[in-house]
Amino acid sequence: MNAHPLSEALQHSDRLWSREQLFAAIARLGRELDLAYASAEQPPVFLTVMNGGMFFGAYLAHASKVDYHFDYVHATRYRSGTMGHALELVKAPRTPLHGRDVLIVDDILDEGKTLVMVRDWCLAQGASSVRIAVLAEKKHDRCVPGFKADFVGVEVADRYVYGFGMDYYEQGRSLDAIYALKD
Repeated sequence: MNAHPLSEALQHSDRLWSREQLFAAIARLGRELDLAYASAEQPPVFLTVMNGGMFFGAYLAHASKVDYHFDYVHATRYRSGTMGHALELVKAPRTPLHGRDVLIVDDILDEGKTLVMVRDWCLAQGASSVRIAVLAEKKHDRCVPGFKADFVGVEVADRYVYGFGMDYYEQGRSLDAIYALKD
């Protein structure tokens, strides 16, 4: 039996963003990406951060008219928990990044440590540019100094959030809204 049942979490959570609100934000981001990559000479690499970025990434790719080259990276700090640990690059992308524009796509910008690691890794591989798109950005003052996402769908309060790709003890990623545990 799961020590952290999703059903109990949902009873003690607030819905922050509905499916409709999230899809409207994703549509806006798609238009922003179309403008940002309008003059790209070759398809940018659309690099989804697994597992959380999978849902957002699929919807975002459909919302944009850019012809991307798709790949993914699996980087984690959480290992099925709620507290961050040491950064780990579980799977690197297979696509050569040298001379390419890269768009890193993830579910949330919390402290930014994972995204900074992935961004720096892409730059070390010779990427000509790296931009970051996140579905949600958590509002607090603990982010890596000077770091920010280039494209943000919605803002969330400084609470434990899950749904729409973000997990609650590896559960709830497929929920069609973003929820936050009550304080």
